[in-house]
Amino acid sequence: MVSLWSNRCGVAALLLLTVLRATPAHAACDDILPDPPKPVSAVRSVTADDLLRLRDIGQPDGAMVAQPSPLAISPDGRTMAFFISRADPTTNGYCRALVAIDLVGAARQRILDRGGDLITSVVASRGVLIGNGLAAPVMPHWSPDGRWLAYLRRDHGVTQVWRTRANGQSGAQVTHSAVDVVAVAWTNEGKLAVMSVPGQIASDRAIDADGLSGWLYEARVVPNIAARPRSPATLATQVDIVDPDTGASVLANASEQALVAPPDLYGIPVPPVALTTDGRRAWTAHVTASPLSGLKLMASMDADHAVTCGSPTCRGAIVALWWAADHGSIVFLRREGWANGEMGLYRWIPGSAPPRRILRTEQVLIGCLPNAQRLICTAEASTRPRSIVSVDLRSGRMTSVFDPNPEFASIRLGQVRRLKWKNNLGLEAWGDLVLPPGHRAGGTRLPMVVVQYHSDGFLRGGTGDEFPIFAFAARGVAVLSLERPAFVATLATDLKSFEQINAVSGKDWAERRSLLSSIETGVALAVSTGDIDDSRIGVTGLSDGASSARFALVNTRLFAAASISSCCVDTRTAMTYGGIGMADSFRAIGWPPSSAVDMTFWRPYSMTLAADKMRTPLLMQLADDEYLLGLETFTALREHHQPVEMFVFPDEHHLKWQPAHRRAVYERNLDWFDYWLRNERDPAPGKRTQYDRWDKLRAEQPVARQP
Repeated sequence: MVSLWSNRCGVAALLLLTVLRATPAHAACDDILPDPPKPVSAVRSVTADDLLRLRDIGQPDGAMVAQPSPLAISPDGRTMAFFISRADPTTNGYCRALVAIDLVGAARQRILDRGGDLITSVVASRGVLIGNGLAAPVMPHWSPDGRWLAYLRRDHGVTQVWRTRANGQSGAQVTHSAVDVVAVAWTNEGKLAVMSVPGQIASDRAIDADGLSGWLYEARVVPNIAARPRSPATLATQVDIVDPDTGASVLANASEQALVAPPDLYGIPVPPVALTTDGRRAWTAHVTASPLSGLKLMASMDADHAVTCGSPTCRGAIVALWWAADHGSIVFLRREGWANGEMGLYRWIPGSAPPRRILRTEQVLIGCLPNAQRLICTAEASTRPRSIVSVDLRSGRMTSVFDPNPEFASIRLGQVRRLKWKNNLGLEAWGDLVLPPGHRAGGTRLPMVVVQYHSDGFLRGGTGDEFPIFAFAARGVAVLSLERPAFVATLATDLKSFEQINAVSGKDWAERRSLLSSIETGVALAVSTGDIDDSRIGVTGLSDGASSARFALVNTRLFAAASISSCCVDTRTAMTYGGIGMADSFRAIGWPPSSAVDMTFWRPYSMTLAADKMRTPLLMQLADDEYLLGLETFTALREHHQPVEMFVFPDEHHLKWQPAHRRAVYERNLDWFDYWLRNERDPAPGKRTQYDRWDKLRAEQPVARQP
């Protein structure tokens, strides 16, 4: 199946209806705002906790360049507000604060509200709602007069609307809804348009009532999550107009309902559009009927005249666009360069010469908002965590507005070198080769871990953030952080739907073969530098990355150790433990039924069928609502005495959200690859039993790994 997460031009099926959950405990928040920057007096090595405890603004994944902006600029353009979130693995909670910064004069910082639990999201999958663990996009909203901010906050298991004065007085709860509020906006009259899903109550009651006579096993049941049927993805939303002073509410009329965008349950990227108050419009559309095709830029100065930009720079991965302050020119941001590994900012005057480039950078710019003659964006680079920057729209000069993690100026990170290649289909890809601090070319050849499947922005832990890249480097392990190539289906010009794309990608495992070719080519290029020991290479992955890792383990003997966070599509698993909905969707693209195992179909991909031949030590760290999907594979490997170990994390989803779990995953991955690639072990007494188990796995391996 095509992983929609991999569409770098959009959030792709992950930033959907907010399911708002409480964390087990509240973190100590005294350091939610960093101390003023100090001269760097000492430099130390990075730790896993340094990466885990980063102060985050917006959703912490640099590949999600089209995510909603986490920033909110006041109507007068003088102040900006946003949320900071910081994980605390000790309390297994998050510290959260609403922060305001002056954009005029000194960038004075102040906390407007503090507290609340992490808000996570769900996806609509095969007609039902499923939690995924990703931090939901939560941003403040300025009142029309600039005196107030409204926002969502979750406390004691329910999400409500809060508001606070912009002058710094503490926030107060506005709504007392029986269900979670999923969106809020201001009306021109200073009231609040509040969106909720009241049908959730009736849905839950109906499911409970059905349980009294037994739940019918149908597509609403996703057995790897629970026997309880899931709520349908078709629950209607409701918008109420709430007086923030009294709490009184009435149903919104049609025009008021339009103030609040309904949740995007399917995450299909929406081509960027920009409008002005005087009727000018700029928009984008796909170049072909394929939803994977690039975008083209168009504009209309009035209702009767539309202009298409004919320049090549007006086509491709356009991320965002805005009318400039003069309303006569359009500014747009696009991915470009080798495998779209750079970002370009351009200005185009409709009907005139080709666009003029303002800026080109390997940094990723996320959530940009126009502010007079500049953009205010969050930005991150391979060795620099996310910060807030200002980009001058005339010169392209980028300046810092706010650095939430100034401590990293005194933390030593690994050396990063970008490698570029093409796979066997000619699709471009790249990877960031991260070497330990102080490593010298021509010195000792290093073990290396491959981390997948995007490498945009700060090199934190790969897609899903489970493999701490710079912490590996600090331990003497090189990392190849991969950027996957474009989908195989982009080579076909006649596809018109994701169903057709999935069929092309799945035929003879075409997508998996393309990705394996890219991995093998990238690894060979890293080895050719002379810094990497080709007998000590590990592979990792979550979601699509885990699928690529498993395909590699079946089809190559390249890797000496592996760790995955998602498992597994296998001979009977997909059609059984994934439920009727998953089985029907796979059958629709040509997969065989579980009642008759098709060896020809499954042999290139099935770890169960390859269990007697595999020799790569495999660590599986799975969420409790996905681990059933891994039992067939785990059992087959165990029956053949292969070195495999599986951990299951409670109340987790496709992405792990609990800080204590994330710390455990980080540390175990570091220890696992140290053990199998470096023959090193952590002397901490509490880890003795871990190494006893791994020693036993090593002793029971049938034979050494074959070349």
